[in-house]
Amino acid sequence: MEIREQLSDQLLDNASKKCQLDLEIYKQRALAYAQMEGAICVLSDMQENKSFIYKSAAADELGLKMDENPAEIDSIWEEEMLKKIHPDDRLKKYIHELRFFKLLDTMEIKERTAYSVVSKIRMKDKNEDYRWVKHRMFYIYSPDNGRLRLALCLYNIALTSSGTPDFMIVNIIKGEVVVKDKLDYKNILSPRELEVLKWIGEGYASKEIAGLLSISVNTVNRHRQNILEKLKVKNSTQAFKDSFS
Repeated sequence: MEIREQLSDQLLDNASKKCQLDLEIYKQRALAYAQMEGAICVLSDMQENKSFIYKSAAADELGLKMDENPAEIDSIWEEEMLKKIHPDDRLKKYIHELRFFKLLDTMEIKERTAYSVVSKIRMKDKNEDYRWVKHRMFYIYSPDNGRLRLALCLYNIALTSSGTPDFMIVNIIKGEVVVKDKLDYKNILSPRELEVLKWIGEGYASKEIAGLLSISVNTVNRHRQNILEKLKVKNSTQAFKDSFS
């Protein structure tokens, strides 16, 4: 199963466990972020499996439609945004967010609001060229039961026009970098695992990858397991299960 699908299954397990949190307040905050920062803001409701996408003029720069604002979709995944992210950066984004969830899961609820993910990723613009985009993500937990309820993602056109992708977990209160992804995937993974990783990042299932690489599904699944172990996210899915059980 794709890393993102593992994430999704565990997040949506929480849907039956109702928690009290005023969604309208956070929708207003998402709108304010979009308007004041020139950002594209995605507010995802894990309980209802819905997302609300608030777009500023930056959406036009990235070639995104602005027919509805906000646009409401029946998914916690903003496909229109995600398909524009460079495949390598997209997969790293999922892995890093799993690590973020695992880190917050070790903390008291009152401590979690001090942390966020900050990433520099490549996204295709209206001309189909890759642009640098700053991505920030916050998890919002229900105060009554401590379960993850909302995810807030912000996308801004980055000021820098060069460099390499960057993935960090930061303490926004202290202004400290807590975790920085320094993994060199090409040195960690074998050439075949890199191939499998590329197709995973494109959203292909194991059976489809097997056909593309002319290998068995079992071999693909073994490569996937090796990738998870080498990238040290083997137990991240269990972290989701433990949190929502």
